[in-house]
Amino acid sequence: MAYVFLAFAIGVEVVATSMIKSTEGFTRLWPTVGTLVGYALSFVFLAQAVKAVPVGVAYAVWSGLGTAAIVAIGAVFLGEPLSLTKVVGVALVIGGVVILNLGGAH
Repeated sequence: MAYVFLAFAIGVEVVATSMIKSTEGFTRLWPTVGTLVGYALSFVFLAQAVKAVPVGVAYAVWSGLGTAAIVAIGAVFLGEPLSLTKVVGVALVIGGVVILNLGGAH
């Protein structure tokens, strides 16, 4: 169940992060409210996940997969350029998450 909470935390955080641009520097009310509520829910789910998953592993998965998803969303939906540097960076982040999970599993 902890990994279900972690998956929800990642999903909500990705949605909230995707909304940041539409807040226009937190000057638009409803996108700002949506973003802040999304981050709050994400932390609630993350807090539930760390009851059973080591905090270092949970945070690495949360931030790493969230980062990879945001890079992909930026490239596909927001027209942000996808360079070789970004791809390598995301691969290194994911590799780090995998290594942390392997080490945390023992």
